[in-house]
Amino acid sequence: MNSNTRIAILGGGSWATALAKLLLNNVTHLNWFMRHEEDIKFISKYKHNPKYLTSVLFDTAKITFYADIQKIIEDSDLLIIAIPAPFLEESLNYYKDTYQDKFIVSAVKGIIPDHNLTVAEYFNQVHKVPFSSVAIISGPCHAEEIALERLSYLTISSKNKKDAKYIAEILSCYYVRTKISSDIYGTEYAAVLKNIVAIGAGICHGLGYGDNFQAVLVSNAHQEIKRFLDKTYKSKRRINSSPYLGDLLVTAYSQFSRNRTLGTMIGKGYSVQSAQMEMNMVAEGSYAVSCIKQINEKNKVNMPIVNAVYNILHEKISPAIEIKLLEQNLK
Repeated sequence: MNSNTRIAILGGGSWATALAKLLLNNVTHLNWFMRHEEDIKFISKYKHNPKYLTSVLFDTAKITFYADIQKIIEDSDLLIIAIPAPFLEESLNYYKDTYQDKFIVSAVKGIIPDHNLTVAEYFNQVHKVPFSSVAIISGPCHAEEIALERLSYLTISSKNKKDAKYIAEILSCYYVRTKISSDIYGTEYAAVLKNIVAIGAGICHGLGYGDNFQAVLVSNAHQEIKRFLDKTYKSKRRINSSPYLGDLLVTAYSQFSRNRTLGTMIGKGYSVQSAQMEMNMVAEGSYAVSCIKQINEKNKVNMPIVNAVYNILHEKISPAIEIKLLEQNLK
């Protein structure tokens, strides 16, 4: 990759908007796919996303907008995907060619339903993209703090060290520091699992549990994630480093965490459906928890927090009862 690499962002949400802000610090041109034509017309005229991170202003002369996913993929070499996992396959179905000459960068923190695959696994198994042509963007990092230009950290995970360095460079700026990793599997699954934990943390907050209990919950969750990663894909990873533990902490505790927000609403008595409608944003963990539950039927890792969140969201068990039962499994 070099200065002639054609870069695209697929997605119109808050994370896609934050990534566009970062990239335009370092690249001369960006292709940007948004599903709704009216959003493209708005941002072209008023220079900001009408729905997400509205304080971020763009030099639209440096952006080519697309509502046609077939066309933007044809016109780009590096695809940064920020479409929520539950809707990714449907969106990509409009693209009819192969991805063999593309480099895939996932900014998604979820699992593709029905396939029970992360984004990297999905492109590898379904579209035959080699893992050497895939990278993962992980935190700890919230889109809202990128908009506010607060100091943040990103990890780019890829088997291709040279391309990982290039992606890290184009996302770096004075308020974002980047590093690279080769642990695609670990960083991607850790990002999925921390969203589930954040829902659990939010549920406990909504029920009135305090900081002492939350600390015990999150420390147990960290060990739960470690057990899952160690059992399913052994690697020399530093589980206490920022892409794993740091991302877990910020998602479980931050006011900007949509998964924690969803959990808080459920703990206060909202149904899952009504909470999602009021938020008007996708909390990836609510979809991912059933996928992880199915994946773990084969691996049989001890995951009491994942099981508790699943029971509340999908088995409609009372949050108060389920968390009371969970208390007995925490140490």
